[in-house]
Amino acid sequence: MPLTFQPLLPDHPLCLASLTLMRILRPHLDDAERYQAQLQRQAAQGYRLLAALEEGEVIGLAGYRELENLLYGRFLYVDDLVVQPARQRDGLGGRLLAAVRSEALDRGCSHLILDTGLHMPLAQRFYFRQGLLARGLHFAERLTGAVTP
Repeated sequence: MPLTFQPLLPDHPLCLASLTLMRILRPHLDDAERYQAQLQRQAAQGYRLLAALEEGEVIGLAGYRELENLLYGRFLYVDDLVVQPARQRDGLGGRLLAAVRSEALDRGCSHLILDTGLHMPLAQRFYFRQGLLARGLHFAERLTGAVTP
């Protein structure tokens, strides 16, 4: 069966099935109901989840959203990009990123933006090979007492 790309809405059965794969990238996601509720909240804010499917199985995911700011104007931000480890060298990640890039162009976005961890040199090399350039550092502070979903 050929590889297909399909957008997954939060209530789609494959959305819940995607948790196993998403946990490779986001290991703190350990509860299916909370995962689905988080996806619903994010979808209400414009988050989209694109699945790469093979024989009905989710083998890759790209989560993204359209944003706008004073620095980039309208841009597509990639929150999540993950493929099954056994598929990481066969071009699937590049195909998912190309599909998101195409959507960004269709929407009239001027940039494709993403963050990756400083501890992930293989991901950094992948993004460089895909034509993305490092333009800065992402800083974060965990706020004590903040409610986590």
